[in-house]
Amino acid sequence: MFFRNLNLGRPNCPDRVQFETAFLDAGAVRAASFLVNGTLAFSVAPGMTAEAVLSRACGLLRERCGLKEPAFLRRMDALAALVAQDPFAGIDHAAVYGCYATFLHHDAAVADVTALRSAKGDVDVLRLSRTEALSVAYRFGASPGSPNALLESRLGLPATTRVWNTVVRLVARHG
Repeated sequence: MFFRNLNLGRPNCPDRVQFETAFLDAGAVRAASFLVNGTLAFSVAPGMTAEAVLSRACGLLRERCGLKEPAFLRRMDALAALVAQDPFAGIDHAAVYGCYATFLHHDAAVADVTALRSAKGDVDVLRLSRTEALSVAYRFGASPGSPNALLESRLGLPATTRVWNTVVRLVARHG
């Protein structure tokens, strides 16, 4: 599960204990925050759904610390399958600023496409599906391109982006 704009301990964001506790209080049997960027792995008991736990946890986070950001639920097996595809294997990592996975809003209506480029040429979306986009960013000047900004602008919906290595490490630890 990935939250947009959640950095542990910042205003209107939980700290690690609050983050994990909200999910446990919402019915998760296990909840483990991963890094400080709003990434959390959790599991649910039989008879519960991850969607129900997420909905309850979002309500608790809103009540307890004022968090109003959207969350993006992905199954660990789906992330593991994505990592197993090694989608950035052919990328010259020295030629790009970074490789990214952007998780899209459940209402995103996109056709699968193989390529999309920002107007400035600082983001190349290599693969776009209904659930995520895989992209590379380049740095021209003071800051690198933002896959998240590009996709939110194009889709008109919130999204959240993680450095690809974060997804790989998440799967290695919890997959």
